[in-house]
Formats: sequence, structure tokens, C-alpha cells
Amino acid sequence: MSIAEFDYIVVGAGSAGCVIATRLSQDPDVRVLLVEAGSSTPLEMMAIPPAWPLLQGTSADWADTTVPQAAADGLVVRWPRGRALGGSSSINAMCFLRGHRSSYDAWVDAGAVGWSYDDLLPYFKRSENVTGVADRDAAIRGMDGPMRVRPAIERHPLAKAFLTAAVETGYKEAKDFASGLEEGFGWSDMSIADGKRLDAATAYLRPVLDRPNLAVVTDALVHRVTMDGDRCTGVEYSVGNDLVIARSQAEVVLCAGAVGSPQLLMLSGIGPQEHLRQLGIETLVDLPGVGANLQDHPISGIAYEATCPVASGADNHGEVQGLIRSNAHLEGPDVQLSIADVPLHADGLPGPEMGRGYTIMVALMTPHSRGTIRLADPTPGIAPLIDPRYYADKRDLDAMVDGLRSARAIGDASALAEWRGKDVLPGVGVEDEEALRAYLRKNLLSYSHYTGTCRIGVDQTAVVSPDLRVYGVQGLRVADASVMPSIPSANTNATVYAIAERAAELLRARVTRAHGTA
Repeated sequence: MSIAEFDYIVVGAGSAGCVIATRLSQDPDVRVLLVEAGSSTPLEMMAIPPAWPLLQGTSADWADTTVPQAAADGLVVRWPRGRALGGSSSINAMCFLRGHRSSYDAWVDAGAVGWSYDDLLPYFKRSENVTGVADRDAAIRGMDGPMRVRPAIERHPLAKAFLTAAVETGYKEAKDFASGLEEGFGWSDMSIADGKRLDAATAYLRPVLDRPNLAVVTDALVHRVTMDGDRCTGVEYSVGNDLVIARSQAEVVLCAGAVGSPQLLMLSGIGPQEHLRQLGIETLVDLPGVGANLQDHPISGIAYEATCPVASGADNHGEVQGLIRSNAHLEGPDVQLSIADVPLHADGLPGPEMGRGYTIMVALMTPHSRGTIRLADPTPGIAPLIDPRYYADKRDLDAMVDGLRSARAIGDASALAEWRGKDVLPGVGVEDEEALRAYLRKNLLSYSHYTGTCRIGVDQTAVVSPDLRVYGVQGLRVADASVMPSIPSANTNATVYAIAERAAELLRARVTRAHGTA
């Protein structure tokens, strides 16, 4: 066993961890350790934007699955999750969108004071660079951040037809769909630069790997955080058969995501006491909210056979999205519609052949259902029990039915007539309420937007305070998608960058105070 000393230890080199390690190590007097389970060498396919579906199940994917979903006919759903420098930003579909501002204002109502859209806006801007992109306002969009994002350059004719069909159906065309301030349909910003995927490692971390005060350890399994009384003192991890104790003089920051961060807390004895007791883990801090409040965007869609071959997009498989309200009385939009130039559906269902079909996707953006992450075993490295409880709240299935009908109306518009062949899924004649519900229960996918399991708040079930400190523990924070009180109404990656940028500022303020310069 070896022992190493650092000021800050960051666990997980995904979107959040890459940001925080990079920002902290800007101070040459601060020693930073970044620990990642995946490899330091990217897979060749990662750089190719349309290749993202092929990355699922590779060495860069934890390749999780859910437990059988009771409200979805016992379906087991695949849960891709990044395992590499860059984390899930290395395998995702590269949509770079902010949720509608109503999503973040709801966080404040839930006790996350200081985390409204306006509070987060400086950090959204800090992470991104949209210089030269039309209709991007510098007052609300970033112009000099590491993430160079933009809409598709070689726009797919199918995506153009979908946008025209949405407007034809009565929806507004958004000028800057990625801003979080508009409803309607528009071209998505994507984390693609110079024709290649731009992940967190490429944008933030790899350019600074030569910093002498930054150590990056890959292929490392973190077993637990180490504790001395109520203080977190570091982490224990292994690389192969070598066990390492890394000690932190300042703080440990968990950035392992909505699955990994609660899993690690529970393995360390920080979590719901009864669950830990059942597994024989000594409870050091009884925090019932650890692993609770799990949310994801469930996704389904209408798969069409095309009248002609459908070429893969040069940039991505989905270039246009829409954000709508399933019910006019809602306070904000709750359904995202998008088009994919490939057939996407749950395993085992019939669908068009690749290159011969397309899909209008329906995703529920504000689910009411809440699930859990629980340990299956007290041994580090064993996959946890993932139960998002899709459709457990009846309102979610109601909204998905409405979303499916909206998608079908767009799919039937004249602008898509030259593309539209047979409605393969759900199929012609599947129109009444019960038939659509049955279809949605069996054609269910994860949008891979996992959030909420270490949520910010001030009540008894919150896990971290508004400054991201774990309740009951000194020297330990969480800064990733797990801290979101509720899931935003967009693909979550841009929000994770903003959370991490704010977390880095909170941590650097501590460094400044420690150095006596403020």
C-alpha cells in the first residue's frame, strides 16, 4: 500500500471532474489529484460524431442496466454511462442545450438557494464559446469558454424537413434553441469542433496535463472516501492489485455522477442507515437522501420506414429539437421532440433497417417519478441496483401519450411527405389511449440523463448544502449531475459544465482564503 498527499482530490474525470481539476490546478501552489476508473487513451470512434451509438457497450461504457421496471411491464433498460477521461461527454450524443429557465427556478423553490437560471448564467457562459454562430447574443451566451459549440454545418435534409413540419403544425421556430429562454423548435448547439467530438477531457483537461501540480490517475477503482471522525481525509483506490491511500489537506470532491457519487458515499458509510445496515456497512453519517430522488428523461418515439435511403448525418444523428408543453396550463415546457436519421427503439421491437428509416423521438423533460440507486453488494466495483421507476407516477405516462400524439402530427405534416413511408412503430391503427400507453411501456429507452441522487437542499432528505458540502461531513463536496434537485428540461451535459464551473469557483474561494489573500 502506498500513501500520497494532495490538497484537493477529485473523483471522476467526467464533465464535472475535468472542469474542477483544471480550474483548481490553475493555482500552482495547489496540488490536485484527479482519479478516473476509465482509460486515458480515447477510443478512435469517440472523435467521430455520428459513431456515438457504437460506443455503447465498449470499454468506455460502464454498461449498466436497470432493475425490471414495474410500471413498464418489467422491462430492463440499458443505462450507458461514460468510463473514460471525459466521462459521459466522451460517449454521449453531443447535444449542448440549457434547460428552460423554469427548470432551474424550480430548484430554488426546492431549497437550492442561489441556483436559479440567472444565478447559473455566468457559469453557463464561462464554459462555452459560440463565437461566430448566428443569432447568439453575448449577453446570454459565452464567447470565450473551452467548449466550442455550434449547430450542424452540413444540415441534414431530413432535419430541415422536420423543422419545417413543426412550424407547419403550428409551433414557433426558435432563434437560439440552446439558450434556455425559448420554446418551440430549432437547431441544437452541439459539442463538435472542427468535425470532431469535443468532450470535457479534450476541451479542459488534456491541454493542461503537463501542469506539475496536477496528477491524473486512470484505470483506478475508488473504494471509498476515508474518514477521521466527521472529517473526510482522502480516498482509497486501487490500480490493478496496488492499493493507494490518497490524503487530502483541503477537500475531496466527488464527480462520479448520479450513479457513482451516491454509490461511493454509501460504500463509505454515508447514506441511509437501514440500507447500509442490511449490507453490513457501518453507518458513519445517516443521510437518507443519498441515492434517492433519481431522475432520468424517459424516451420513446415513432419509427418510420423512409421512401428513400436515409444517409447518416455528417455531424450527428439528431440536429433539430423542439421543446413544447404537453398541457397548455403547465408553468413550463415538459416534452422534447427531436428527429433522428436512424431507427431508435427498445431492444426486441421490429423497426426499419438502418439507412432505411428515421425516428421522431419523444422525451419527457419534467418527470414526476423518482427512483433510487442502491448497493447490490458492499464490495467496490460491483454494479449497483438502478431503479429509476419509470412511469411510476401516472402523470408521466399521460404526458408521454400527449407527446407521442404531437410527434405523430408533425410526422404527418406535408413537409415530411417525401420522406414518409410506413409507420412501423407504434404502427398504423395504434391510436387510442390504452394502445398508446401499452406501446410506451414496451418501447422505453433511457435518454442517459441521470440526476438527483445527492440533491442540493436544506431539508432532512437533502444530501448537499447550496455550497455543495455533504451534510454531516467536513472536507467533502459533491459536484456533478447528482446534485440537481430536479432534472432540467434539456440534455443535461451543458448544465453539468455550469455546475462544475460554479463548484470550482466555490473551491477556489476557499483556496484564496487559505492563502490569506482575501
